[in-house]
Amino acid sequence: MQLIRAFQEIKNTFGTIDVLEFSPHSGNVTTTSVLETTDESALQFFNNVVIGAINTARQVIPEMTERGEGALLFTSDLSAMSPSPMFGNSGIAMSGLRNYILSLHECLFPLGVFVGHLSISPLIKQGTSFDPDQVAEAWYNLYEKKTEAEDTFPKGIMQIIK
Repeated sequence: MQLIRAFQEIKNTFGTIDVLEFSPHSGNVTTTSVLETTDESALQFFNNVVIGAINTARQVIPEMTERGEGALLFTSDLSAMSPSPMFGNSGIAMSGLRNYILSLHECLFPLGVFVGHLSISPLIKQGTSFDPDQVAEAWYNLYEKKTEAEDTFPKGIMQIIK
């Protein structure tokens, strides 16, 4: 109910929502290794990430499809792209989020709504090659071009970590 009220307030204050960016991890859910992952820790992360994304996207999809334009931009960590034993519960949720994002892209792109996914390295730190301004630039490029549904930051990192 709070989410619905928040979106209604945003719409009342600013009008139409053209772009929504969803970065799921609020920091209040602990990441567990695959051997420490329990049903509770997996479900907690899944609710935070996947259910949060679904509930958030549903607030804007109807209006965007009606207008035939808009963008939903989702961020995940790299465990969405490649399994890692140290990210047991988060990897389950992030890969589920990625599946949801790519499915949304397939359904909504023909209707004029772009759905994008940027899988980022968790090493984001100002003043480094992982600077937040560079992440923003990667997001803008993905959004502006609208030729690919997803990318990684930094670009090409999957070839390095495999």
